[in-house]
Amino acid sequence: MIPVAGFKDRKVALFGLGGSGLATARALLAGGAEVAAWDDGEAARQKAGEAGLPVVDLAEADWRGFAALVLAPGVPLTHPEPHWTVKRARAAGVATIGDIELFCRERRRFAPRAPFVAITGTNGKSTTTALVAHLLREAGRDVQLGGNIGTPILELAAPAESRIHVIECSSFQIDLAPSIDPTVGALINLTPDHLDRHGTIENYAAIKERLVAQAGVALVGLDDEFCRAIAARLASRDARDRRLVTISAKPALSADISFAGGAIRWGDIRLELAGAEALRGAHNAQNAAFAAAAARELGLSFGEIVRGLKSFPGLAHRMEQVGRIDRVIFVNDSKATNADAAEKALLSFSDIFWIAGGKAKEGGIEPLRPPFPKIAKAYLIGASSEAFAKTLEGRVPFERCGALDAATAAAARDAAASSAKEPVVLLSPACASYDQFANFEARGDRFRALVKDLVAAHKDVDAHG
Repeated sequence: MIPVAGFKDRKVALFGLGGSGLATARALLAGGAEVAAWDDGEAARQKAGEAGLPVVDLAEADWRGFAALVLAPGVPLTHPEPHWTVKRARAAGVATIGDIELFCRERRRFAPRAPFVAITGTNGKSTTTALVAHLLREAGRDVQLGGNIGTPILELAAPAESRIHVIECSSFQIDLAPSIDPTVGALINLTPDHLDRHGTIENYAAIKERLVAQAGVALVGLDDEFCRAIAARLASRDARDRRLVTISAKPALSADISFAGGAIRWGDIRLELAGAEALRGAHNAQNAAFAAAAARELGLSFGEIVRGLKSFPGLAHRMEQVGRIDRVIFVNDSKATNADAAEKALLSFSDIFWIAGGKAKEGGIEPLRPPFPKIAKAYLIGASSEAFAKTLEGRVPFERCGALDAATAAAARDAAASSAKEPVVLLSPACASYDQFANFEARGDRFRALVKDLVAAHKDVDAHG
């Protein structure tokens, strides 16, 4: 835990008692703050009370006595409208911040030279964050990994000059961290997402820009118009203590680091990705380029970087190979909750038996028409089935399966019967999971379990002739 001493002997309102909220409450209490914690959900309040945390009805509180409102990132700050606690805080002149901001303040106070890597982007940030941590650990560094990827930031070990914090940051977390100032900040890409929480793509991009604006070294992709504009603004600033490094797959953009053809290039230096099985596809080459750039900035040699890239095991639910039956590979890409993310997986394979569907995002799968020729057949699940069927009609053979169990069985059957050299049963839904599952992890876990059963059944048949 990182005790938050900046509010010692002061009152702090805290709203949102999920995992990060509970961790933040404990960190504030450990630092000597007087915490008033609340949640709109009775179950969350009860859990916090049972954990010994001070639960106080903020609707009845005197907000003039609070030094800050610490808000959980899942709670609306601006859109579709500010949460009622945010309105109360503003009316009382109380700043609203989050756990990333608390970490940044504690780092500046006690260990300002402690290395801090912060990573964001619409897609790829989890893989890139995990890969940076893997490269550093493989090279023998003391690494703390957390933030949006899993462990709440204030549950990690405290900043120190010999310890590197590698933190994934969502737009919600950045919006609550006005002073975020990483040693290395990475902005991988930007496409429309979370517009229900930010209003417009311009607002969303402006929030993402904050992460790199105050970074010692800003790593910025150039392969979309919003990131190019951000890079141009950073390049034009007069900041002797800050540096911009650009990364792109497009030679015409003359980026500092490029990636293409299974390799990453720094000028005359070429790092081969051959053998990095968990980093297939152009999108993972982009993730690898950012991770390698961050690792290089933190002192790793090119040899250490290459060895780490090849030993990276990948992340659960992100193009995760979960089984194989003879020629057929089963890939869990449940994290692909929008079309842009699913496109990355579709472009990484051929002869695809595609399981898609759930709670659709705006635009559905219309943007995925270019990779349709790679799809042998689609298996539709969830609330989006009819909308997706209309898009696929006459272009891709499809089967309405309703549920994931039926889709997995049907896709496995058809893949086994195909003449392809290496058919792929791919769960890459291009949808949120909330119509049938609690989250994308639960959806991916179910797929993994179904594949495990299919593999076991196949082995049993083989064993008994």
